[in-house]
Amino acid sequence: MPLVRISLNKSTPEFTRGVADAIHQSMVDTIGIPVGDRFQIVTQHEPGELIYDPGFYEIDRTDGFIAIQITLAAGRSREVKATLYRRMAELLSERLAVRPQDVFVSLLEVGPEDFSLGNGRAQFAENLPPHLKALKAN
Repeated sequence: MPLVRISLNKSTPEFTRGVADAIHQSMVDTIGIPVGDRFQIVTQHEPGELIYDPGFYEIDRTDGFIAIQITLAAGRSREVKATLYRRMAELLSERLAVRPQDVFVSLLEVGPEDFSLGNGRAQFAENLPPHLKALKAN
């Protein structure tokens, strides 16, 4: 159950939803989450509220900058994570003309006991779903 936080400059509702849709699809495509496992928080910012270095690490960023922070269960390989980053940049570029240079992703890995899906319980600690059991097997 990844929790996705998306921060971007103010835009149209269609663009914002398209960003959220592309990010979710990239996670379904690459990290094995179920289609219905969608929990996203989108924050739109006024000019000057989203602060980033426009040239850090020799990457040319613009006001189209999007910060994506994903809290997810630990255990995916470096290769799977790299595939996620590529797919996310591809879908955002293809669907919404977002420049790959403007896609910043941060993953926060946590244990299954660090999620409560509701009802005051740690459901994943009690019974791992199949897509997370597969991570434990690797």
